Amino acid sequence: MQYAHPGLANPEYYVPGLPTDYVAQRYGIDPNEIAKLGSAENPYGASPMARQAVADALDRLHLYPSWTAEPLREKIAEVYGYEPNQVICGAGETEIISLIIRAFCEPGGRILMPGPCFPIYHLFAEAEGRVPVLAYEATDRQTMALDVDTYIEAITNDTRIVFITNPHSPSGTWTSEADVRRIIEAAPNALVVLDEAYVHYSETEGYIHLANEYEHVAVLRTFSKVYGLAGLRIGFGVAPANVVDALLAIKTTWNMGQLQIAGAIAALDDHAHLDRTIETIVTGRAYAQERFAELDRFRMVPDSRSNFFLIEILDPETDSTKVFNGLLERGVIVKDGSVSFRGLEKRFLRSDANFKEKMDRLVDGLADLPAGQDSP
Repeated sequence: MQYAHPGLANPEYYVPGLPTDYVAQRYGIDPNEIAKLGSAENPYGASPMARQAVADALDRLHLYPSWTAEPLREKIAEVYGYEPNQVICGAGETEIISLIIRAFCEPGGRILMPGPCFPIYHLFAEAEGRVPVLAYEATDRQTMALDVDTYIEAITNDTRIVFITNPHSPSGTWTSEADVRRIIEAAPNALVVLDEAYVHYSETEGYIHLANEYEHVAVLRTFSKVYGLAGLRIGFGVAPANVVDALLAIKTTWNMGQLQIAGAIAALDDHAHLDRTIETIVTGRAYAQERFAELDRFRMVPDSRSNFFLIEILDPETDSTKVFNGLLERGVIVKDGSVSFRGLEKRFLRSDANFKEKMDRLVDGLADLPAGQDSP
């Protein structure tokens, strides 16, 4: 079999968080007793206004949608101060990332990203025959924050795309607007992609306005998190019109369906759902930090501004896979950093921030784990 390039001969795949039913069946645990903290999903579910809009759109299922998702582009432009021709919509933010990689980096070209990072960046790059450059040296291992000076030094003349994730995944750490601008201005020959998938949990407006100020910046957001529409698959990006034109030229013609368009438009007006979700996550995150002070074998990496945080394993006699499996046996689902994120090795887990009672389940589960004991 002849592959287009070597990256497809032995591909690596994204590892999602485990579903509740899998853990319930494997360990014989009541699904209602499982704390699902590995997928960064909305604890309240989907936006009620989006649910109603989706139901109302069912009579349009026989009709082709706008191939550009024009009604949604118009709504996003209105909400964020752009023109519709500066908006691109996709089946999740991940689809837009794949389009950007194809459109703005040639095969063999270099794409800069923090190390560790959201795995889709390097997985898509490799699947498309591009070269991901993970700047591990730019991450402070104690705080997991981005060292902006070091990251800028990693930008070269042949860097085609520079990713900035804010809040960062998997740590949730925050980069100031001044530092984001420094990175943008240090990469005039690259497309700088500011990924703001989790920005609502930062309790700021984010930096979506920067795509209106620079000719080489795209800002991405998702409806999967704060709006609770992960199952509908909706994301969008704002960028200069010529950037969007290139993405429209290579995207699947009808990549957005009637239900996606209707649900997303309604979700943007569901401020009550958004505010309730943010308040719960921010409260749960702060509560988790307090509870982690009780532990001596695990540390919650501080200063997350997202709906998840990293847990560092301080006990040298165990590792992330053993702890991950031990928590599963206790009905707690998190992410094993060694499986989900390159560069975390076996010293970190990632957990969602959530209701206080689920944070209790997490911390109590960690406290209950025997020191250094292997899990089956």
